[in-house]
Amino acid sequence: MNNTYVKIYKSSKEWIPKTFGSFFKWCIIALVIGVSVGFIGACFNFALKECAAIREKYPLVILSLPLCGILLVTLYRILGFKSDKGTNMVLIAVRDGENMTWRNTLSIFLGSVLTHFGGGSAGREGAALQIGGSIGSQVGIWLRLKEQDHRLITMCGMSAGFSALFGTPAAAAFFSMEVISVGIMHYSAIVPCVISALTGFGISSLFGVETEAMTVVLENISISVYLKTALIAALCGILSIIFCYVLKNSARIYRYFIRNPYIRIIVGGTLVASLTFILGTFDYNGAGSEIIARSFEKQAGFEEFILKLIFTALTLGAGFKGGEILPVFFVGSAFGSFIAPFLGLDCSVGAAIGLACLFCGVTNCPVAAVFLCMEMFGVKNLPLYILACGISYMLSGYQGLYSEQKIVYSKTEPKFIDKKVGKK
Repeated sequence: MNNTYVKIYKSSKEWIPKTFGSFFKWCIIALVIGVSVGFIGACFNFALKECAAIREKYPLVILSLPLCGILLVTLYRILGFKSDKGTNMVLIAVRDGENMTWRNTLSIFLGSVLTHFGGGSAGREGAALQIGGSIGSQVGIWLRLKEQDHRLITMCGMSAGFSALFGTPAAAAFFSMEVISVGIMHYSAIVPCVISALTGFGISSLFGVETEAMTVVLENISISVYLKTALIAALCGILSIIFCYVLKNSARIYRYFIRNPYIRIIVGGTLVASLTFILGTFDYNGAGSEIIARSFEKQAGFEEFILKLIFTALTLGAGFKGGEILPVFFVGSAFGSFIAPFLGLDCSVGAAIGLACLFCGVTNCPVAAVFLCMEMFGVKNLPLYILACGISYMLSGYQGLYSEQKIVYSKTEPKFIDKKVGKK
C-alpha cells in the first residue's frame, strides 16, 4: 500500500509541474498572439472596408486593377517571393516546421489590399490565416521556441487571424486544428488555439469587427426537411469538387499560356475589369459580403454562383492575393439559395446549408464547418447542419483548396491513406 502511495507521489511530482507549467506558458503565449493578431486583423479589416467604400464611390477605380497587379508582383519580388505558396505555406509551417516571417505578413497584407482596391474577386479569411500564421511563426522565432512549440504558435496565429476577421472563434480554433491533417485533430493545440481565437476576436471587436450572423427561417425540422437538406448537401459536395478543379486549373492555364508574371496579372486584371463592365454590375468584385447576406433574404439567380466562381478563378489564377473562403461562402450560399425554393424550403435555409457544405467540401473540415454554422446561424437547427456537413465531407472526395493539406484517413472506411489532396 505504501509503495502505491510512493508511486503516485513520484508520478504527480513530475506530472503536475510539467502540465501546469505548459498550461500557463501557452496561456501567456496565446494571449500575446491573440492581441497582436487581433490588432493587425482589425487594421486589415479596416483597410479592406475602405477599399470597398472607395470602389463604391468611384466605380471606375476598377480600371486600376491591372496596375494594382503590377504593384503586387513588384512587391512580392522586392520581398523575395518569386513563387508564393499562399495558404499552403501556413500548412507547411505547421506540419514540417518551416518558418514564416514578417515578410509573409507584409506581403499578404499589402497584396490583398491591392487586390481589393482594384476590385479583384477575393476574400479575406485565407489572407487572415497567412497573416496570423506568419505573425505566430515570427514570434516563435523571436522566442526561440523548439520545433514542436513553433508549430503550435503558428496554429495560434491561424486561429487568431481567422477569428479576428470573421468573428467566429470556435470555428477558427477548430479549423486550425483540423485543416492540417484531415482525419487527425491536433488536440494538443486546443487550449492555445481557443485562447488566441477568443483574444483575437475580442481585440478586433473593439475596433468594430462583428460576427457575420445570418437569420435562417425554418419553423420545424421534419423528415422531408432532412431529405431535402441531404440533397442540397450532396449537390454541394459535387460543387466543391468543381470549385477546387476550376481554381487550380485556372492558375495552370494562366501559367501555361503566359509565363511572365507581370503580363499574366495584367491580363487577369483586364479580364476581370472587362467582364465587370460587360455584365454591368459590381456584385462579383471584392469579397461580396453584401451579396451573401442578400442570398439569405431572397432567392439568388442561377447565374450568381457561376459568375462568382469565374471571377474568383480569373482573379486568383492570375496571381492576385486574398482569400478563397469568402468566395466559397458566396458561391455556396448563392447555390443553396437558388435551389431551396424549388424544394419547398426558404431561401435562407438553402443559403445556410450551401455556405456550410461548400466550405466543408473545399476545406475537408466538417467539425469546423459545424461550429461555423452554430456561430453564424445559431444552434436551433444544429442536427440539420451536422447531417449536411457530414454528407458534403463524404461526397466531396479527396479534392481541396490547399494542395499541401493531407488526408490521413479515408472518408469512406477506417483506413489509413496519408495522401495530399488531389492525389490518386
